[in-house]
Amino acid sequence: MQNEYEIKKMMCEIGKRIYARNMVAANDGNFSVKISSNEFLCTPTGVSKGFMTPEYICKVDAKGNVIQANKGYKPSSEIKMHMRVYEKRPDVNAVVHAHPSFATSFAIAGIPLTQPIMPEAVITLGCVPIAEYGTPSTMEIPDNIEKYLPYYDAVLLESHGALTWGGDLLSAYYKMESVEFYAELLYKSKMLGGPKEFDKATVEKLYEIRRKMGISGKHPADMCLNKTGLNCHNCGNKATEPKEGDDLSYIVESVTKKVLEQMKL
Repeated sequence: MQNEYEIKKMMCEIGKRIYARNMVAANDGNFSVKISSNEFLCTPTGVSKGFMTPEYICKVDAKGNVIQANKGYKPSSEIKMHMRVYEKRPDVNAVVHAHPSFATSFAIAGIPLTQPIMPEAVITLGCVPIAEYGTPSTMEIPDNIEKYLPYYDAVLLESHGALTWGGDLLSAYYKMESVEFYAELLYKSKMLGGPKEFDKATVEKLYEIRRKMGISGKHPADMCLNKTGLNCHNCGNKATEPKEGDDLSYIVESVTKKVLEQMKL
């Protein structure tokens, strides 16, 4: 098991990778690691993640309050969205937020990453929905991502960037790399006339490979497929369920609308 200093060094290494891959500019981005039920290491605000050293890293509690921070450094103002992930996903031990250019372009355009176009993306990511826009450093972003947390391990943040999480920091970072690579391939294939998508039978075969591999995290392959029509890889829908109190006519209207959209009628 890594000690705190080793984790801090790993966070600095991930910062260098994110910066070198142009996933952040200047002082953008932030990430965190859970080290106990009420202790979290996080990157500081106002510094380039590509030039951090271990003394830059701050420690906060589950409410985002500072436990330890060296003079001149304070936790990222975005720590609130990290804490919401940890609160709702006990299996998660690390969160990464960045602004990779292709993925962020999709987030700005309001286009989720839901098209099944390559095996690795289907197996490792499933769908990547877009969480509605929220003002940075406020509770709007945590509130807007919450409904996606039970279903996904990555989301685009509308007009903002991307957020990924995993069982450890390296896993969360690799998901960010995968999201960006998926977005880049989707963008380029659209420039070539549009991607050729896998059919549902092919998607299900890839889901079965994931299940046999025993990959951790949340993914459509681990859910009851087509139970609600909200979590299938091919549907492009967000994970929003009818609210309690909604009447039957509203539910029927909503489902009909989604079906017609998929049929392109």
